[in-house]
Amino acid sequence: MAIATFSAGCFWGVEAKFRQVPGVLSTRVGYTAGHTDSPDYKSVCTGTTGHAEAIEITFDPAVISYDALLDVFWQIHDPSTLNRQGPDVGSQYRSGIFYHDLQQKQCALDQKKMLNNSHFATRPIVTEITAASRFYPAETYHQCYLEKQGQR
Repeated sequence: MAIATFSAGCFWGVEAKFRQVPGVLSTRVGYTAGHTDSPDYKSVCTGTTGHAEAIEITFDPAVISYDALLDVFWQIHDPSTLNRQGPDVGSQYRSGIFYHDLQQKQCALDQKKMLNNSHFATRPIVTEITAASRFYPAETYHQCYLEKQGQR
């Protein structure tokens, strides 16, 4: 098993998309890459903690590769908008890849470069690629939120 961590806007929809991917064993939403300890939803929503709403994915690399997870990541959001996804605005909604080892880092850098060169987006991709830092799980009611609301 391996871990991948991404941010791509509001974590509810991101989690719902990744939960449908074969090889994804579990997900949890939360907050990462900020500068305060023990953030909660209310504080992260202010945009002052530096955290991104993120998803931590446990996956089976024998079933799905990290590269394939990155393919899903690029497709489910607009990586060319800075601190915004759809109606959600603020640094907490930024596009980010938080790598757990040097292989993940290189895969992310290579794919970002390839997508920029292919003009995948109408503007340059602004996705941050940084080392994973402490992940704070979001409150229980946020976990699998859309499923709990009867949405997929």
